[in-house]
Amino acid sequence: MNLCDDIAALIKGDVTDDAATLEKYSHDTSIFERKPSLVVFPKDAEDVSGVVKYVREARARGEHISIAPRSAGTDMTGGPLTDSISLVFTKYMNHMLEVGEGYATAEPGIYYRDFERMTLAKSGMLLPSYPASRELCALGGMIANNSGGELTLRYGQTNRYVQELEVILSDGSRTIFRSLSRDELEKKKAQQDLEGEIYRSLHALIRDNEHEIEAARPDVSKNSAGYALWRMHDKERDTFDLTQLIAGSQGTLAIVTKATVGLVRPKEHKAMLVVFLSDLDVLPEVVRRVLTFEPESFESYDDQTFRLAVRFLPQIIRHFGFFDMIKLAFSFIPEMFVVAIGGVPKLVLMAEFAEDSDKEARRRAYDVQKALADLPVSTRVEKSATARAKFWTIRRESFALLRKNLRGLYAAPFIDDLVVHPADYPLFLPELTQLLEEHNLVYTIAGHIGDADFHIIPLMDLAKPDSRKTIMALEEKVYSLVAKYRGSITGEHNDGIVRTPYLPLMFSPRIIELFAEVKRIFDPLNILNPGKKVGGTVEDIKRSMMTHTVMNTTTV
Repeated sequence: MNLCDDIAALIKGDVTDDAATLEKYSHDTSIFERKPSLVVFPKDAEDVSGVVKYVREARARGEHISIAPRSAGTDMTGGPLTDSISLVFTKYMNHMLEVGEGYATAEPGIYYRDFERMTLAKSGMLLPSYPASRELCALGGMIANNSGGELTLRYGQTNRYVQELEVILSDGSRTIFRSLSRDELEKKKAQQDLEGEIYRSLHALIRDNEHEIEAARPDVSKNSAGYALWRMHDKERDTFDLTQLIAGSQGTLAIVTKATVGLVRPKEHKAMLVVFLSDLDVLPEVVRRVLTFEPESFESYDDQTFRLAVRFLPQIIRHFGFFDMIKLAFSFIPEMFVVAIGGVPKLVLMAEFAEDSDKEARRRAYDVQKALADLPVSTRVEKSATARAKFWTIRRESFALLRKNLRGLYAAPFIDDLVVHPADYPLFLPELTQLLEEHNLVYTIAGHIGDADFHIIPLMDLAKPDSRKTIMALEEKVYSLVAKYRGSITGEHNDGIVRTPYLPLMFSPRIIELFAEVKRIFDPLNILNPGKKVGGTVEDIKRSMMTHTVMNTTTV
């Protein structure tokens, strides 16, 4: 029997190695390509356990075999890619299991769009850490990457909402991770199984390296680089919570088969202050003043995105119904006039305020406008949903505009998620721009300006050797620049193939050793998504980089 037949005999789900399926799951939305040897669609946790046990036994016999969990494939890092077994959850393990007051329980393959539709319908609440790919991504990927997005400024990243995770460990056993009291932790440590060993070893690792771990905690607004060793032990509550380590671990430590996450009730009435900025020196002060008024979101896009939005206006307004499309087209007249007279701002900032009434939301926006009156910026308050939608569409669709309209080029996310401190904007941004311009790239910069999180997406022809050389050269330069300003090389997109080799730029040799020890504790045979978070090399980047153009659907 071959691998396909062996695993098909063990599980209820589907197993295939036909050429079309292998090709389909050779890509996510990154610059990488790895063709799996097998694609498995499990029907339940029992299937996942069966596959893990099979792979563990085969690996113990010396076979080169591993598993990469995968949900919707919107990952921009190569995180779910493998040349071994791709374990895909979206086909069968995609159910909402329960919606309660303030929480929901679902399987990892549920698309966020369906998850949100059901939670809003049943409770009027939602999971606020959705990324811009909210129509395409799935819950499992949000947890694996510790996703964030436009509401993260107010509500935080996904780990804040993870309450309980059902997981399959690397020996095929099933367990539940949740926050444990000290007494509960001691009971777990007493277990004579892999779970008990995990708790014993991790608790000792955190205790014995407490000062190094705390010193390594990134002090920027968000981070998904490395393993979050600093999140497991809550000293104030005296609890130990492995969900906080699993969130952001990209399927390298355990495989999530069910998740319970917290929900929030969004405020329905909104107003937006738009700030047109031509002088980057004033940016830190603008950000500081706006943040004192606690916007729900604070986003931005650059002058290149602004020009593209006007250039590709017909493509943008097609996203809307006929009457909304007409209103939206007219609402762009002021921006078209600005471009026509050559007054394109370097950055457009969008501060949106969500309150209990229209009056309160508008008052908040006008108060911020007054607070910025003495600064050299242009502002206006957008009260209508149509006007706000215009700016949100540009922000969310900037990447897609490039991807869809510049033929022969591929969206190349490899420096796509940089986080620095707002006070460093005037120094960091010009240095970043200089690096990009040295390579004559077509790109846009958009991001979460309130979180100091920038998404930079160059467009490149990956069939050209020079493009691949540029990626290798520019990646190290940009990540070194971020490290110079004590930032994070990934706020919410994670490490995967693309950033794992560069973690030593952010973390000390001792912390890198601790990451490797954590991986060994959970996965001693290295069968769970190897080469991500730990052990990835620059050679992995080179060998997996695509050499041809593939249409992708990434958004940031």
